[in-house]
Amino acid sequence: MKSKPAPPKLFRCAIYTRKSTEHNLDLEFNSLDAQREACEAYVKSQAHEGWRVIPDHYDDGGLSGTSLDRPALQTLLADIRARRVDIVVVYKVDRLTRALGDFAKLVEVFDEHSVSFVSVTQSFNTTSSMGRLTLNMLLSFAQFEREVIGERVRDKIAASKRKGIWVGGSVPQGYASVNKRVVIVPEDAEKVRTIFRRYLEVGSIAALAQDLERQGIRTRRQVLSNGKIRGDIPFGVGPLHQLLKNRFLIGEVVYRGEVHRGEHDPILDRTLFNAVQDKLAAQAVARKNKLRGSPAILMGRIFDDRGNRMSPTHSNKQGVKYRYYVSHPVVQGHKARGGALARVPGPELEAAVVAAIRQQFQQGVVDSELIPNGDRDLIERYVDHIIVKPDAIEIRWLSTARHDGHSLRDQGVEPVEKLLMTIVPWTASTLGAIKGVLVAPRERTVMKSETRDSLLQAIAKARAWIDDLVDGRAESFAEIARREKKVERHVRLLAPLAFVSPPLVCAIIEGSAGPDLTTTSLASSLPFQWDRK
Repeated sequence: MKSKPAPPKLFRCAIYTRKSTEHNLDLEFNSLDAQREACEAYVKSQAHEGWRVIPDHYDDGGLSGTSLDRPALQTLLADIRARRVDIVVVYKVDRLTRALGDFAKLVEVFDEHSVSFVSVTQSFNTTSSMGRLTLNMLLSFAQFEREVIGERVRDKIAASKRKGIWVGGSVPQGYASVNKRVVIVPEDAEKVRTIFRRYLEVGSIAALAQDLERQGIRTRRQVLSNGKIRGDIPFGVGPLHQLLKNRFLIGEVVYRGEVHRGEHDPILDRTLFNAVQDKLAAQAVARKNKLRGSPAILMGRIFDDRGNRMSPTHSNKQGVKYRYYVSHPVVQGHKARGGALARVPGPELEAAVVAAIRQQFQQGVVDSELIPNGDRDLIERYVDHIIVKPDAIEIRWLSTARHDGHSLRDQGVEPVEKLLMTIVPWTASTLGAIKGVLVAPRERTVMKSETRDSLLQAIAKARAWIDDLVDGRAESFAEIARREKKVERHVRLLAPLAFVSPPLVCAIIEGSAGPDLTTTSLASSLPFQWDRK
C-alpha cells in the first residue's frame, strides 16, 4: 500500500504595500488595495507550495520609500524578528524601499531570520546569490529613478519660483491658500502692518514681542486636516524676525538668493518694508560690535535645560557690575517656559567651563601648541554649545573645530568619539543668585523682635515685587510704587532684599543676624557672595 505524500511545509506570507502620497487614499479601492489584491493572487498561485497569507495588513499610505522609518514596515520587521513571517511579498521592489543601502539592511534582517523576499512583478528569491544580484541591479535602477524624479521636481519648483508662482508650503501671516492660490486675509494683513509699524516705534524685536502680547496680537490660528489646532500663540523673537525679513509680504518670491516678482498681491507698502530692513541691518551691526566688546564669552552658545537660549545681562550696585546669564523666556515674561535655572552668575560659570576645557586638553587630546591662550578664542574654536542643568554643565564640542584652516580630525583627533560631550559637576546652590550671589554679615548677636519682623516683612514684599516684574504682572518699579501708594525710591531701595541669601534669612528668623542690622542698612549694602562669612 502506497503511503500518502507528506503535506507541503506551511509558509506564512506577509504582504507589504506602500504609496508615496495621500492622493486618492480615501477612495473605496485605492492603490494599496490594488497592490494587496495582486499579491494575494500570486500567493494563491503558490498554494501547492504551502504559501498562506497571514491576515495582518502592513500598509504605509502617504509615506516615501527613501526612509525605513515607516510604521507598517517597522511592525513587519518586528514580526519577522518574532519569527511570525516566512516570506515577504510586495508588488514591486521599490514599494519596499528605493534606497540601495536600506535594501541591504532589510536583506540582512531577512537572511538572519530565514525570511524570503518575493516581488510579484519581478519574480525572484533572495535566498539565492542570483536573486540577490538581480535585486541589487533593480534597486540601483530604482534609486536612479528616484534621483531623476527629485531633479525633475527641483527643476519644476525652480521654474515656478522664477515665474513668481507659489508652489506650496507654509503660507506667511496675512495670507491663506485657497484653491492652490495665495490670497490676502484682510484681518491678518492688518495685523502684519501693525507689527511692522510697531517695530519701527519700539525699536527692538524683543520689545515688539512683549508689545504684541500686551495688545493680544498672536500668530495665525490654523485648523489642520486631522482636527488639530496650530498657531494662536504669542509671537516669539525668532518668528518675528523671519516675518520682518519676509519679502513675500511685498509681492516677491525669493529662491536661492534670487528675488522674483510674485503672482500674489502685496500687503505691505515697500517704503515701510525698506524702513524696517534698514533698522534690522543697523541693529545687526550694533549687535556685532556689542558682541566683540562683551565680556560674556559664552554668548550665543549657552542654553538652559529646556533648550532655551540664555542671554548675558548685568546689574550695577554701588558702582560694581555683576554679570549673569538669563533664560530667554524670563526676559520675554514667560517664566514658566524657562528651565530649572532661569539665571546663572556669569563669571563663575565661564570660569568653570574654561577650566573644564583646558583640563580636557591637558590630557593630550589636542596638541598644546594648538590651544589658544585667550578664553574667548578657546570657546569659539572648540565649543558648539553649553547646557546648564541644576547639577551639571554639559559642554557639547564642535566636531569640526578649526585651527589655522585645519579641523581637529586633520590634527589626528576624532572629535565625534573623544570630544562629543564633557559633563562638569555643578550644584544649583552655586547658581541661585539673580543679581550676584549675596552673603550674610559676620555678626550673629541677638536682634530686637521689632527689627526682625520689619526685616522679614520687607524681604517678603521685595520678593513679591520681583516676582511681579519677572512674571509680567508689573511693568516697572513705578507701577509697583503707584499700586503700593509709595514713592518709587522706596520700592527701589527695598527691591534688592529679594536676593538676601537663605543663611541670612535663617539668621534673621533666629534673631542672630546682629543688633545693628536694619532694613535700610541691609538693602543698601548687600554683599555679593552668599557663602562669605
